[in-house]
Amino acid sequence: MDNKTEKSCYLCANNIDKIDYKDTNLLQKFITPQGKIRPPRKTFLCAKHQRVVAKTVKRARSIALLPFVRT
Repeated sequence: MDNKTEKSCYLCANNIDKIDYKDTNLLQKFITPQGKIRPPRKTFLCAKHQRVVAKTVKRARSIALLPFVRT
């Protein structure tokens, strides 16, 4: 039996295979208001998707789609 109270990975549950660095609306869900990447215990992402999100956020930051730090 699977337990419905457990949190599942948002990306696995919604069958999102690719995360595009240009999709800032999706990436905003995984960063804090200060611009930091949220930890997996807060995002409930699986390890595979947490690595992909971190890499994608860093890529979006480097081309100025997302801020490095919000003041």
